[in-house]
Amino acid sequence: MFVVIFRAKVRKTDDEYSQMAARMRELALSQFGCLEFTAVTEGKYEIALSYWPTEAHIRAWKAHADHLMAQQLGRERWYESYTVQVAEVTRDYRFPSE
Repeated sequence: MFVVIFRAKVRKTDDEYSQMAARMRELALSQFGCLEFTAVTEGKYEIALSYWPTEAHIRAWKAHADHLMAQQLGRERWYESYTVQVAEVTRDYRFPSE
């Protein structure tokens, strides 16, 4: 399993941003194999964690036309800066255990 860590400094958000974020989340979960997607914002900072079964799933998601448009709009309108990290999860445990 892999995790994509998206961290951004937000320039501004608006209704279009909120709609786009919801659409991208739903698309990732329903059509690209995303296992879990969580995002939080605190002040001007946003972090999103998405979990994926393989790197191939992540690459397919990154190259999708709607996601490419969202990335472009993010750079032009909504984010001052951002970083993306992809990491392999080597251990996963929970409380209470399932």
